[in-house]
Amino acid sequence: MTAGAGEAHETAILTIDLDALAANYHRLRELAGTAECAAVVKADAYGIGMAQAAPVLWRAGCRTFFVATLTEAKALRALLPDAVIYVFSGLLPGTAEIYRAHDLRPVLNSLEEIKEWAEYGRSVGAKLPCAVHIDSGMNRLGLSADEVDAVSATRDLWPALTLSLVMSHLACADDPDHPKSGTQRKAFDRLRALLPQAIASLANSAGILLGADYAYDMVRPGIALYGGHPRRQGPNPFRPVVHLAGRILQVRNVAAGETVGYGATRSFKRPARIATVASGYADGVLRALSAGDDADGLVVSIAGHAAPVIGRVSMDLITIDVTAVPEEHSRRGAFVELIGPNVTAQEFAARAGTIDYEVLTSLGRRALRRYIGG
Repeated sequence: MTAGAGEAHETAILTIDLDALAANYHRLRELAGTAECAAVVKADAYGIGMAQAAPVLWRAGCRTFFVATLTEAKALRALLPDAVIYVFSGLLPGTAEIYRAHDLRPVLNSLEEIKEWAEYGRSVGAKLPCAVHIDSGMNRLGLSADEVDAVSATRDLWPALTLSLVMSHLACADDPDHPKSGTQRKAFDRLRALLPQAIASLANSAGILLGADYAYDMVRPGIALYGGHPRRQGPNPFRPVVHLAGRILQVRNVAAGETVGYGATRSFKRPARIATVASGYADGVLRALSAGDDADGLVVSIAGHAAPVIGRVSMDLITIDVTAVPEEHSRRGAFVELIGPNVTAQEFAARAGTIDYEVLTSLGRRALRRYIGG
């Protein structure tokens, strides 16, 4: 890539392809079959920017959205006045009026929350919509089996509210052969049958790829929308959305026996050419990508030529070995592809010992954000 007009001073550019985002939504909607395809836009749309992503998804046909917090929900409501918006964190004490004022729907995670929502509805004379989250075996948020039994027997609750969604969350869907997904699906079917009839939702991005048995009435993709890989292995069926490039600030020759970076963790066994790139962990290049002696670093790309990261990742800088890169490409001011067509977010994450969810949500705000398409 090259810097555009007025971008000569930029040291890093984060390009976000909104056409790819829309294409991923359409692909997920196809995979969902007859089920509604919602969208999870929590954590600022997984780091790419909710203000830009949500309207694109709306224009692509999405009508139901999920966020993590009330603050996110209020921001989304300002963007999409007519969307259905669910909030995963549920009903914190004293927040019912906020939900009603902004036409938001809590995902109720306990018997206590259900009771509070019903009581609030009675107090304002309205049967307010909500979701109920069943814990089908993840042991995180959601009603336990005992709570489902208790709430199903409390008949006076349901006339005071509108149950618009019953949902659960898969723990191991990223491994298509893991038996826990089937166990959770059976538990979900058994427990939701005890509640009033409502739209059912179980599948996240990885769950959608498990097939029609997991689609129910609504699917809730997140990472796949943004080009992440929902499964641990195999090719990624979704288009990359994020492209991160950093600029070379300086190129130098080093002699055998010299070291590079903090801690002198990487030494050279032969003469080399190294480039210092203006991107570090403040830009989302995780410190875990550091590569000391006898460690393989992330291989980035310069005009299609491979160049490994060497030494420690610092806040603002990384160093890469450009010995094998033609000098006309590895010059001062040239761009280095850190995430993109040649360096996938999955590979980036794997080298750091993490997942692409963390990579996307860790992208800093210092790089110039350039949105294309949409």
